[in-house]
Amino acid sequence: MSVGLDPFSPAFRADPYPLLAALREADPIHFAEERGTWFLSRYADVLTVLRDEERFSSRRLFVDRIAEALPPGESRTFLDVIRKTMLASDPPDHTRLRNLVNKAFSPRVVDGHRPRVIAITNELLDQAAGAGRIDVIADLAVPLPLYVIGELLGVSRDDRPLLKRWSDDLAILVDRTMAFERLAPAAQSAREIEVYMSDVIAARRREPRADLISELVAAQEQGDVLSDRELYTTCVLLLVAGHETTMGLIGNGMLALLRHPDVAARLRNDPALMRPAIEELLRYDSPVQLVARTARTDVVLDGRAIAAGQDVVALIGAANRDPARFADPDRLDIERPDNRHLAFGHGIHFCLGAHLTAQEARSALGKLIPHLDRFDLELHALERNPYMLLHGVRSIPLTVKA
Repeated sequence: MSVGLDPFSPAFRADPYPLLAALREADPIHFAEERGTWFLSRYADVLTVLRDEERFSSRRLFVDRIAEALPPGESRTFLDVIRKTMLASDPPDHTRLRNLVNKAFSPRVVDGHRPRVIAITNELLDQAAGAGRIDVIADLAVPLPLYVIGELLGVSRDDRPLLKRWSDDLAILVDRTMAFERLAPAAQSAREIEVYMSDVIAARRREPRADLISELVAAQEQGDVLSDRELYTTCVLLLVAGHETTMGLIGNGMLALLRHPDVAARLRNDPALMRPAIEELLRYDSPVQLVARTARTDVVLDGRAIAAGQDVVALIGAANRDPARFADPDRLDIERPDNRHLAFGHGIHFCLGAHLTAQEARSALGKLIPHLDRFDLELHALERNPYMLLHGVRSIPLTVKA
């Protein structure tokens, strides 16, 4: 990329926003010739691409490259997972899949899970309470969304460690900037989870329960066009995407509050601000930094000619800090008006689990904030994710003050 940007550098991973601002100022519709890819950094341009499925496709990007990189004879399972998920589909397939799953993630249904989200949060914090320290990521941000989505899918509590390993390996489905050497473990996990979920689906056909898999099986048997492969890949997507996004939001949100104790104090004194605070934390440090599309046809965007077949990367993090859309965008303002950020995307691919992710983050941060003044942050132990798309930290260790 231009203006001296290296999106895979430690400096970019630690704080991408100064570099994204430089790109937005110097070349907001930037063509990286070495990659054959366009990078968009203005809010208006990113919004245009996200809402225009007629001209920008979600299907082609990355799938063909993975197919070429897989070893000869590799199972088609992994490629099918990618091709048949909602993330990599366009209408009408996307519309059909989305309609079948939508009702399970409506605000009304998700709000019904709130007591369990709170109970799981309390359970995790109780487990960490006696140690004198807590790692916000390992002790809370990682297990909370895994346990919640596991219960939603109807997965046994005993199999939670399996969910974690599979989710880690299959995160390449979400972060397409990961190195291709991650393909082998991802393909292996895809095979394992296919066997596991096939058994679960068969069990729900015999004996339905009050979980999402039972609902999807019932929809399939009532005549909705949902193949067994699509049923399986939908469960995989919910597991991986739900885990990674929520983990990033809790981690980035906690780090921002630790670095802005005045904001944390306001939330401690007025918990009613937690709902708009979550939206601002999503805008301020988005856990998903980019979304990729492929141009279906030749497109002219603000005078720049994008050719059919070229990849277009919409830089969500840059758009959410665009001063043309947000006043004083680098300031954390939990009462920011008209905060229509793009952290959950936009259009037909708007994050299916957005309401659940926000609910889990409110529960986790709401429990921690009243006690933040009791902890010291071990800044030297912070560890960043090595990815470009999934922006966040792997560890936020807090120790009880002497």
